[in-house]
Amino acid sequence: MLRLTVFILFFAIGLVSGCSRSTNPSVDGLPVIDVTKNYPEKEIVLTDIAEVTYVHLDSKRDEFLYRGSIKYLTENTIVVVDESSHSILFFSKDGIPKSHFNRYGEGPQEYWGMGNPIVYDEAADEVFINVRSKIQVYSSKGEFKRTFPLPSEVWINQMDIFDAQSLIMYNVRNSMMKAQQNFSGDNKDYQYHPIDSSFFLVSKTDGQVLDYIQMTASQNDLSVRTPSGGLIGSVFTEIVKHAEGHLLCNPETDTVFLYNKNKQLTPVVCKIPLVGNMDPKIILNNCIDVDNYQFMDVHTMSYGQIGHKDSYKYLMRNKKTGEVYRQIIVLPDYKGKKITISPVHNKFFHENCTHIELDLSDLKQAYRENRLGGKLKQLVASLNEIDDNNVFMFVNFK
Repeated sequence: MLRLTVFILFFAIGLVSGCSRSTNPSVDGLPVIDVTKNYPEKEIVLTDIAEVTYVHLDSKRDEFLYRGSIKYLTENTIVVVDESSHSILFFSKDGIPKSHFNRYGEGPQEYWGMGNPIVYDEAADEVFINVRSKIQVYSSKGEFKRTFPLPSEVWINQMDIFDAQSLIMYNVRNSMMKAQQNFSGDNKDYQYHPIDSSFFLVSKTDGQVLDYIQMTASQNDLSVRTPSGGLIGSVFTEIVKHAEGHLLCNPETDTVFLYNKNKQLTPVVCKIPLVGNMDPKIILNNCIDVDNYQFMDVHTMSYGQIGHKDSYKYLMRNKKTGEVYRQIIVLPDYKGKKITISPVHNKFFHENCTHIELDLSDLKQAYRENRLGGKLKQLVASLNEIDDNNVFMFVNFK
């Protein structure tokens, strides 16, 4: 299997290299995004490409009123972390409270640092919480199940359920160490390797490494820095759920790969020009890939302007026609509202769906201005912007 994976990987590299030399829209069927091209804007009515459902997470009980957002989605469950109390809340997909727990602290069976990745295995009723160098595992009612260590010297930036036995993880430490060494000019502790082992699978039972996903390594430094050169971190989306597995992206290599449930790695989309030849550097920051469309963003590395709106361009590709355009997605039930579908905001959706959070205060203002319609108007009319949670829009693509 290792030889087969490596063969597929280097075949993919050949395709990507071909992308850098070609002006064709695809190479052997692999879509190519030219980030120097000024793709046209196109208005898309969301309900023309997807079925939309509005869900309010019921807050009649005070313990289910939260400040935060959706942390994870399964087929039947919505998982939210309350940023004020650090409680973990579970709702059904129609917004009905199911359970909650709070074991926040620094004890041996507690968790802390809720900005860390959290995933929920619904089939096993197990919640996995990354706490520095270990994973704490609980039931959805807060029963402590076990803890297991992670491999030494890893900083887990993202993780997800891969299958019944394993978690897929991304170790951001490799790229951070490389960036620090490149900045300092001291390369004694960092050696360049042709294979990057930052993506890997670990056992859900004991944390043992089951497999390293051998992505091509790169010497490109895409770290985010302050204007004075201080190292801040990464703004990339390395792992995105896909109906057939997971989309993996290291923007240094200009390609998004699908790692499917059979552990096969194949390219999905690539970008040109090569990021190493660009100044300023423009990256392809993964994508959301559904039946008929791909949604992606390209990000210009503008140091000192983290998250600046002008540094992002949100693109949409029609997989049937190959047409690429800049997103202007509108919602008939919400006049004046423009929707962005991006892997930055929606990493972990279920199968052919994604979700978008709608701020309740903005909705109430739109209601007073008579800019809402249909089921969204009916829902917002029944809510109180002080005592109720935000509304979520679940999008099931046609």
